[in-house]
Amino acid sequence: MSELSGGPSTPTVLRIILARRLQEIRTQRKVTLKQAARALGTSELTVRRIENAQVGLKALYVRELLRLYEVPQPEVEEFLSLAETAREPGWWHPFRHALPSWFGAYVSLETGAALIRLYEPHYVTGLLQTREYARAVMRAGFPGDTDDELEERVEVRLRRQAIMEKEEAPSIWVVLEEAALRRVVGGPEVMRGQIDHLLDSLDRPDLTLRVLPFSAGPHPGAGGHFTYFRFEAPELQDIVYTEGLTGAAYLDQHGDVTTHLEAHMRISRLAHRRIPDLHSYLHQLRKEYEA
Repeated sequence: MSELSGGPSTPTVLRIILARRLQEIRTQRKVTLKQAARALGTSELTVRRIENAQVGLKALYVRELLRLYEVPQPEVEEFLSLAETAREPGWWHPFRHALPSWFGAYVSLETGAALIRLYEPHYVTGLLQTREYARAVMRAGFPGDTDDELEERVEVRLRRQAIMEKEEAPSIWVVLEEAALRRVVGGPEVMRGQIDHLLDSLDRPDLTLRVLPFSAGPHPGAGGHFTYFRFEAPELQDIVYTEGLTGAAYLDQHGDVTTHLEAHMRISRLAHRRIPDLHSYLHQLRKEYEA
């Protein structure tokens, strides 16, 4: 399980990549954690936290580690330049109090991913929600929020959707359970607007959307929501995110990641076989909310 976490020190993807690169270089040079800690005048735990991206990449520490690993000076300077960039907070940093403590790392991964696969059994996924639908979902999830607090959560969710407008937008593959579209969120008018938004989204070249109907029966994804991330950088392995009411898990072990990827592929194929014409399905569903 990955040691990614939320909070004010939530790492950007670049910081995670550089931290993993430091670990990789140390391993290649056959330098132990104890030796690295001695060079820094600190503890093995501190070195481990640096390599897990749990703390920032201090220039002094990075320079000393790369010197120990006998990295050529031009590469050291390039690494330090990237580390300086990685110290810049992500766009979500000013809104971190509006995010659950464990979710900041998710936003970082989402922002830096090249491929995102989502399975969502309960609601339309956040990347495809309208403002009105998002507000209704947030109101249910955070009933104690003031109106201002609620609007800030909604704003963060909508800002996350900007990744789909980037020049190099990630490929996004979403499988929704039929229950996510049958569950009335915010009333019939909100649902009509949400379905219209999904219909418009079907024209996006980097988006694949599937709906898994009730008639599909049991399937491999029935355990609950998950998100699979893949990245361009070879230093950062695929990661799967799952969550509950009070926390989340970031899985990066090969077996865990492969199991979730295969499950997503199977339920996606099953959904497409059951509803091959999603346009017609969504148009028909929209009519039901007009009654």
